[in-house]
Amino acid sequence: MQSKNKRKPTVSEQAHIVAVKEMDCGVCDLSGPSEAHEIEQGQWFTSIPLCPDCHRGAFNGIHGQARIWKVKKLDELAVLNQTIAKMLYGRAA
Repeated sequence: MQSKNKRKPTVSEQAHIVAVKEMDCGVCDLSGPSEAHEIEQGQWFTSIPLCPDCHRGAFNGIHGQARIWKVKKLDELAVLNQTIAKMLYGRAA
């Protein structure tokens, strides 16, 4: 569902979001499809793939206590870096 507070993605941004959602989770590596988490709302090219638990989970999710993020010593920028490397080169950095 599109938020009222951000603009609709362009065709190229929408294609990027679709590609991100096809990836495995950037935190726990659960097989895709994933959810696209925007690091900054409306900045579609900084979206990262997260499974529902790593995205919205009360304990593991970035919007919750982010426990798995802490255990794996990851932050959004590190997952974005991995996401870009996988998209460009087919592997993590």
